[in-house]
Amino acid sequence: MIQPTVGFIVYGVHKDGLQDPMGVPFIDDAIVEQSKNALRNAGLKLVEHNIVVASKEEARAAMRKMKFDDSVDSVVLFSGTWVWAAHLVGAIRDFAATGKSVLLWTHPGSQGWRPVGGLVMHGGLLEIGVRHKFVYGSSQDNETISKIVSYARASHLKALLNLSTIGTFGGRGMGQTCGVADPSQWMRMFGIDIDSRDTTELIRAAERISERKVSGLGPRLERLFGAAPDRNMVNERSIRLYLALKELVEKEKFDFYTIQSFPGLGDHYAATCFAQSMMLEDGYGTSTLGDFNTALTVLLLTKLSRDPVYYGDLQHIDKKAREIKIIGDGACPPSLAGRLGPAGFAQHGIPTEGEAGGVSVRLICKLGEGVLARLGRVDGEFRMAICRASIFEPPADKIDERLSECGIPFWPHGFITAHCDMEALIQNWTNEYACLGYGADLYTALADFCEVTGVKPILLSD
Repeated sequence: MIQPTVGFIVYGVHKDGLQDPMGVPFIDDAIVEQSKNALRNAGLKLVEHNIVVASKEEARAAMRKMKFDDSVDSVVLFSGTWVWAAHLVGAIRDFAATGKSVLLWTHPGSQGWRPVGGLVMHGGLLEIGVRHKFVYGSSQDNETISKIVSYARASHLKALLNLSTIGTFGGRGMGQTCGVADPSQWMRMFGIDIDSRDTTELIRAAERISERKVSGLGPRLERLFGAAPDRNMVNERSIRLYLALKELVEKEKFDFYTIQSFPGLGDHYAATCFAQSMMLEDGYGTSTLGDFNTALTVLLLTKLSRDPVYYGDLQHIDKKAREIKIIGDGACPPSLAGRLGPAGFAQHGIPTEGEAGGVSVRLICKLGEGVLARLGRVDGEFRMAICRASIFEPPADKIDERLSECGIPFWPHGFITAHCDMEALIQNWTNEYACLGYGADLYTALADFCEVTGVKPILLSD
């Protein structure tokens, strides 16, 4: 889970202890310290500037400091009192040109004239077209702090993507039109390079994995599943494929990846469901079928959440009950298993989609609050559909019936209540995959990510 670093700069003309006609300093140092502490307590790291900014020279020095600090993804400009906006906007514009984010924070209160300083800066940045977020609220207000933290996390995600690489093993799987990527657009929008490798390299790497490494995975599998799978050729190939995939992703320095799965690899060597399950468990952003948009969505959710991410088919939608079943084709991180039992092993089981077979994961996702999301494109434009969701477990006496409804009861199931207009969800979803992330705070963070990157947000729960 990410921990963003933000620059913190206080600005205002009447500084250095200058008092108002009532004999009270214009800038309330106690409020400034309380505000900084509130951000730290919410999980942010702060890089402070020790001079209150008022002049052009001071603004240039402060923004240059944050501009060239690679740990800083965004800056919080805190209104100490009123200010001459023209003294600051040029330096802020220069800072924002780096791609780092700007947030203006005004703590309410009549003393000190902080709202005046906040609004004149907000208006000035709007006037010259500098993208920013304006937050008006107290450091004692949880909603206010959540807004700032969410924007900081989104800005950190944007910075993480810049100069990153997504690897693709193989080509497009199952003829997907809605998961393909334009390398130039990905570089222009996110700063992401797309690199590719043939899946035959994975097979060769899998066959080179030593018996010691295969056997050495046993204790971890016993912790996650209660037992290691039986030793046979199909199961061993699944394990080897996971170890080889992890080895190559690290060797090639891919920040995340997608894999064709089938046709090809799943037909000639092993289905990828076990390997994908374990890579999700290990915290990698990934997807199957060469689906780039799902891979990026999974990466974002993985960086934001304390739990691993599950992606699978939107296999059934009950509009009246607002219920969704997510059923992945054998791939799900095993630690998401809920109270109905630990994760177990099954077989891929669909010869038309990978006749080589392979180990798959069987489980029912645990209770929790989170989001369903997926990045997609409509007529070439990036947009992200985001929906609040509650994950539930069916009653124990109904579980066999619920698992059998899809005809493949041994694949992982997530039972979801979607908190949105179901027709709007259906019309705005851009793929058969849904990406499930645990954490109610993911909703606003993803919305803010869209804001800082220029992706069009489809906020289905607002």
